[in-house]
Amino acid sequence: MLQPKKQKYRKQQKGRMKGNANRGHQLAFGSFGIKTLQEAWITGRQIEAARQAVTRYMKREGQIWIRIFPDKPVTKKPAEVRMGKGKGAVEYYVARVTPGRILFEAEGVPVEVAKEALRLAAQKLPVTTKFVVRRNYTEDK
Repeated sequence: MLQPKKQKYRKQQKGRMKGNANRGHQLAFGSFGIKTLQEAWITGRQIEAARQAVTRYMKREGQIWIRIFPDKPVTKKPAEVRMGKGKGAVEYYVARVTPGRILFEAEGVPVEVAKEALRLAAQKLPVTTKFVVRRNYTEDK
């Protein structure tokens, strides 16, 4: 599962997400990708599940890139614990995504294969997504 090797601070506040992605909103590596249309926290487990779905469908052909990384710690207190007594322990890590952010990219497979593989990945994620193709992409076969 994805998580940071080390951090400056162990716990973080929730924060607010507003606006659209102003970085990571264009295809950088592959010819195909999925772009988010909502803002959300995506956990390391969800990213891993999506990655496995893509890899299995593409039968390990081509190449995929994960363009997000879960670097925000989310804390949780144990069940039935009284209020107060400080912040809970870190439970898992999330990646914050805003509308327009590219989540996954693929290359080296036909359009139909990439589209289906990324659709399967999108089903594992808590956001609505859109399939995008590189502007200068041409089918070479």
